[in-house]
Amino acid sequence: MQYQGVLTKMQTEIGDPIQYYLVFESDFIHVNQLLDKKLRIEFVGYECLACKENKKIYRQGYCYDDFYNRPEVGDWVMRPELSKAHLGVEDRDLEFEKKVQLQPHIVYLANSSNVKVGVTRKSQVPTRWIDQGAHEAIEIVETPNRYLAGITEVALKEHVSDKTNWRNMLKNDVKDEDLIVFKNNLKNFIPDEVKEYFIENGKETELHFPVLQYPDKLKSLNLEKTPEYMGVLKGIKGQYLIFDDNTVFNVRNNEGYVVKLSIN
Repeated sequence: MQYQGVLTKMQTEIGDPIQYYLVFESDFIHVNQLLDKKLRIEFVGYECLACKENKKIYRQGYCYDDFYNRPEVGDWVMRPELSKAHLGVEDRDLEFEKKVQLQPHIVYLANSSNVKVGVTRKSQVPTRWIDQGAHEAIEIVETPNRYLAGITEVALKEHVSDKTNWRNMLKNDVKDEDLIVFKNNLKNFIPDEVKEYFIENGKETELHFPVLQYPDKLKSLNLEKTPEYMGVLKGIKGQYLIFDDNTVFNVRNNEGYVVKLSIN
């Protein structure tokens, strides 16, 4: 069976375990059903997610020009504290920025390889946690806009990490933590203008991933260096496919790449 299309991040569905889907223009693949099957991935070319042209992908699925022009990849996306839509100030496209920034946002703790703080739109819970490969997570505050969530993250990352060690996450080199204790210990460090949004009552969310075998040593698949790869799929965690030979493939990091998938 063969499929061909442009990679975008895998769509997910909460379940025990998490359900994963690769969605192409006219097809979709339920990736969980491919566990223990042999997959061949062939690099075909590029298709920028914005202009749809066969132009080399620069970052996040976009060609160079679109990466520096599209509102979806403005600096405020990676650094929420730079959000200005609440002030009526445009970065690249004020209407788009208002739509995204002026909605409820969650500051959370997630445990993927270690406990980290992060920000996401409320509508992206628990998708964001799944994409990060977190096996447990908890909400800290719910703010009415992205800016307030951003300044909270900046304040809290002085006391807890804001990074995930993806290698440890994929090896499942993790331990359970009491996130309620972490959350309460951080309460005093929340900026004054955000304290009213603290979530007093809340419980941890536990997430289970479809992994049959975790890798011992990791080899990251680079489609430009290895345009054709074959391996037996042993797991899916975060946005990674895990293969039997310790190769891992980050689907999200390869958005905008056109691939051919063959399933045996």
